[in-house]
Amino acid sequence: MASTGPAADAARAAFRERMEARGHAVDNAREAAAELEAALAAGALVRTPALDLMLSDLARALSADASGKLGGKSAEAARFILRAIARELERA
Repeated sequence: MASTGPAADAARAAFRERMEARGHAVDNAREAAAELEAALAAGALVRTPALDLMLSDLARALSADASGKLGGKSAEAARFILRAIARELERA
């Protein structure tokens, strides 16, 4: 069952705003993930197994970017994973 209430709505909206913000996709993804983790820790949203998996995938893509292994692929992967997370947040 999806989280309800003002805190859940605000967390989802903040994630979408960060995801669609101007700037580098990898930087936006890092900030979106950090804000989402904070919302999950605060209990505004419920952590789902799928969401955990997606956040783990995003963390791997972002850490690969930091080491320079994936280059532009990290930005592409981050955008793809962020869209999947946004869909999953409707169930979180």
